[in-house]
Amino acid sequence: MIRFLPSVLLASALAAQIPRDVTMERAGYVDWLKNGPNSPLSAVAQQKVGDGLRLGPADADIPLPGIDEYRVYPSGAGLVLEGSEGKRPIGRGGPHRIGKYALYLTGVQPGTVMTVFRDSTGKAPPGYYDYDASMVFIGPLLRLETPKQIRVLASDGIEVEATEVGRVLVPLGGRTSLRVMRIPLAGGDESDLEIYFRDESNGDGTYPAGRFVSLDPLSNGRFRLNFNRARNPFCAYSSVYACPAPWRGNSVPAAIRAGERYSGDGLQAVPTDQPAE
Repeated sequence: MIRFLPSVLLASALAAQIPRDVTMERAGYVDWLKNGPNSPLSAVAQQKVGDGLRLGPADADIPLPGIDEYRVYPSGAGLVLEGSEGKRPIGRGGPHRIGKYALYLTGVQPGTVMTVFRDSTGKAPPGYYDYDASMVFIGPLLRLETPKQIRVLASDGIEVEATEVGRVLVPLGGRTSLRVMRIPLAGGDESDLEIYFRDESNGDGTYPAGRFVSLDPLSNGRFRLNFNRARNPFCAYSSVYACPAPWRGNSVPAAIRAGERYSGDGLQAVPTDQPAE
C-alpha cells in the first residue's frame, strides 16, 4: 500500500531563464541525436539475437544493402560476429562496425537485443518548447510499502524488469497521481526513476503515445519533477523501436507544452479506457 502524505509536488520558484543544467542536457542530447553513431534517428533494425541472426543479403533476417553476409550467434557465454574477414567476439555496447553500419548489443543472453544503425541520415531532431518554469515541481515521493516488480518497455523499446517504487502528486488538472518506476539503464549497472506519462498535448505538438521524464532526488529527501526535461520514446524517431504502452493511470488532464516536441506522423494515442501497463 502507498503511504499517502497530505502534500503534493509544488511548483518551484525557478527563474524564467533556462537553468544551466537543462541547457547543457538539451544541447548534448540534440548533438547525440544528430551525430551519435547509435542515434535513434539512424536506427534501421532491432531484433533479438536468439540462436543467431543473418545480416546483409535481401533474404537475411536483417537485410543491409551493399553488405555481404554476416552472422551473429551465441558462443559460450558470449556472442560472435562472423563474416568474410573471419570471426570476432562482440560484447554488450558497441559500436561493432560492418561497412556503413554500426551494431549495438543490449542485455545478456538469451534476451540480447541487437540494434543496427546506419551512418548519419541527416534527419533533424524535433526540438523543444520554450522553457516554462511553472512546469517544475518539488515535493515528496509517496513510496510503496512493498515495491513491485513489473516488466515494461524502456524508452528504447527494450523490455526490462522495472520496480514500481511509488507515486508523485502534481497540481495539474486538479491533483494528478503519477506512477514512478526505477528502470535499469542500457548498461545494466545503474537505474533511473522514470515516469512515462500522457497529457492533452499528445498528438498536438507532442508524441501521441506519451513521453518519459526523470524524477530527480534532491539533497533534502524531496524530489524534483521538471517537465521541461520530458523526452520522446525512441519509437518517435524510428519505427524499428517498439513503443511503450501507457502506464495505467499516468494521464494528466491538462496540456503540458514543455520538453521535447513532436511534429511528425506517429502512433495514435491509446484510449484511456484501453488496458495498459
